[in-house]
Amino acid sequence: MTILERLGLHRKELRAWAMYDWANSAMVTTIVTAVFPIYFAKVAGAGLEPAVATKRLADATTIGLAIIAVLSPILGAMADRAGVKKRLLAVSLVIGVAAVGLMFFIEQGDWLYAAVLFVVANIAVNASYVCYDSFLPHIARPDEMDRVSTAGYALGYVGGGILLALNLAWIQRPQWFGLPSGPGLSPSQTTLPTRLAFLSVAVWWLVFSIPLFRDVPEPPATGDGRIAIRGALKELGHTFRRLGRFRQAVLMLLAFLIYNDGIGTIIRMATIYGTEIGIGTGALIASIMIVQFVGIPFAFLFGSFAGRIGAKRAIFVGLVVYAGISLLGYYMTNATHFLILALLVGMVQGGTQALSRSMFASMIPKERSAEFFGFFAVVEKFAGIFGPWVFARVIGVTGSSRAAILAVVVFFIVGGALLHFVDVERGQLEARAAEAAPV
Repeated sequence: MTILERLGLHRKELRAWAMYDWANSAMVTTIVTAVFPIYFAKVAGAGLEPAVATKRLADATTIGLAIIAVLSPILGAMADRAGVKKRLLAVSLVIGVAAVGLMFFIEQGDWLYAAVLFVVANIAVNASYVCYDSFLPHIARPDEMDRVSTAGYALGYVGGGILLALNLAWIQRPQWFGLPSGPGLSPSQTTLPTRLAFLSVAVWWLVFSIPLFRDVPEPPATGDGRIAIRGALKELGHTFRRLGRFRQAVLMLLAFLIYNDGIGTIIRMATIYGTEIGIGTGALIASIMIVQFVGIPFAFLFGSFAGRIGAKRAIFVGLVVYAGISLLGYYMTNATHFLILALLVGMVQGGTQALSRSMFASMIPKERSAEFFGFFAVVEKFAGIFGPWVFARVIGVTGSSRAAILAVVVFFIVGGALLHFVDVERGQLEARAAEAAPV
């Protein structure tokens, strides 16, 4: 087996598919995780109490994910029925790129404008995932899925990490790039490097998405080829009624709903949580870079690990580490603690999510992949909705984010317990039987 085969990147369409992770991860790292939350707290939310700024960003996250949770299954059904996965992904891409590009114009105190753009960008990037993820069972053989899925996450860490490093370099050392620096700057000049970082994400996301549109084939339509919402809703209703035939996939979705709630909350709220409790910007930046670059080898290692012990057991390992991260986060008091937690997150984040994606893909009929990944997206978004919502409500009740970060551990315990009952082999047999059945 060649090195590229071990990595899951041995065919042109596999590499092109994984490059979309490289492309969109810049949006996730810079906008969702690293730069934008700090900018929102310190610039767009200037004048707000720190906990209020945290709550408003959490609420913006909730709104965006609630909207895409409703849209995802409809988009998935439409993509399968009409055979327009790439076209719908392109529409999502253009909207997301535009929203991120417009963040360049966010100035001090513009928290509402910033929140609206953040909502739109979240909707767009998550809509694109419905189509992107649904390509996986079409381009990868069953024995390749774990490796290909983890390869996508690994390339996402590389792409997101490279651009984030460049963004942080010109934010921290603007004079190196000929940008305004030193005392006496206007507010607009002071924020220019960060606003240019937002603009660079838009360009990066657009340019590195091109290989997918060029080299990944469009799977055949399952319907009449027409883009019709009414027809898509009808197909969606049929699929929903047939879910009882895929009990293991449904149980996997339920487990994923719970434990991914915890993962998503940590990803989305860690930076602004660290800002609130007094962790310095330098340590926050270092922690984000640790997650990115530690995540590269560990995402590949999780793919290899799953090949030896199975994806389900590998996910369990990740959930145990995440539970420990939540507990340690409650007691965190300084930058060193934050960096240790970042190291632990980098070790398990990509692998746990990638294997969840590939395990689910192995238990669904591939001709209905976009529809099922529409349901997967609903579950994922409700996880993203409920986690930040709980986080915000706990802050409201206790007045502290420490209790909120501790509450996240419950998601890993309950989700892991449900995952224990998923019979992966039986789920795969159910999916193959559905593929062989006459339409």
